Amino acid sequence: MMQTPPMIDLRSDTVTKPSAGMRRAMAEAEVGDDVLDGDPTTRRLEERTAQLLGQERALFFPSGTMANQAAIWALAERGTEIYVHDDAHIVNLEMGGASALGGVQPRLIQGAPRVTRETLSMAMRPPGRDFPRATLLCLENTHNGSGGMVTPLPELTALAAVGRSVGCRVFLDGARLWNASAATGTPLEDFAACADATMVSFSKGLGAPVGAALAGSKHVMHAAWEARKRFGGGMRQSGIIAAGALYGLENNLSRLGEDHLHAERFAAIVSEAKHARVVPPETNIVMIDLPADTDAMTFAKAAMARGVRVGVWTASRVRTVMHLDVSLADMERAAGILRDLLD
Repeated sequence: MMQTPPMIDLRSDTVTKPSAGMRRAMAEAEVGDDVLDGDPTTRRLEERTAQLLGQERALFFPSGTMANQAAIWALAERGTEIYVHDDAHIVNLEMGGASALGGVQPRLIQGAPRVTRETLSMAMRPPGRDFPRATLLCLENTHNGSGGMVTPLPELTALAAVGRSVGCRVFLDGARLWNASAATGTPLEDFAACADATMVSFSKGLGAPVGAALAGSKHVMHAAWEARKRFGGGMRQSGIIAAGALYGLENNLSRLGEDHLHAERFAAIVSEAKHARVVPPETNIVMIDLPADTDAMTFAKAAMARGVRVGVWTASRVRTVMHLDVSLADMERAAGILRDLLD
């Protein structure tokens, strides 16, 4: 009997399963009560993350969303505005947390796939006593909603300077900052130096099953620790999951360029279809805009019936993401299936 090929899941780089080596590291992790005494493996992860990002301290979180919200709590003033791109993760995928938890109002930056100096300047309100003040500029690198687009270091530095010139602190949502660094060769610490706090995610690209970290000065991290506690993020024997993140840093960080090459090749194959409109990838994410008569949900169901899972991004766009569980053969088979569906 002929076996059905396994499903290829391209919905996100968060769908990866822990490898055998990662599972062993997690099973054998030295642990302690992180709330009471400090978990030794979690401390090692935090120290390593702070070192990579060139910051005084890092704090481990169960999710990037919680870390983002803790950063907003620590950096923005209640009753003010935060500048943030209208397609940012903080705006679209965090359940209105900035307003509900942080007490701030998003001031949306519109007009480009990611924040630019021009679009940021256009979003800024003129002086006036009836306008709310802005106290935080939120940037995202890579930019998920624009297909993993990178903000190069010179532009990021310039954006931070514009924000600070009007009294804003700067937060960098770097869930996939690993990919920005791999794509440009820019050290992680140089990106993080632009911000007052930077978030990185271990479950995106690095293959860890859970976890993120926020890094910054000791003062900012103290405020973030209070926010994490308030949000219910204090963890006990967290070294079990921190060990997975540590393993990812040590073994999977250096291979991210492979995902980028896969994304480039994947985009080229899908683009061979007559009706394909593929956004050229800069990192590991490939966005595909569908023909006017094709609904994204219907397309995703058709792809799944052929053995490929894609993410529905909008009514007319699907997202595919390359990751460590997608081999070269998997990528080529998946690309061929989508090409045929679009031909």
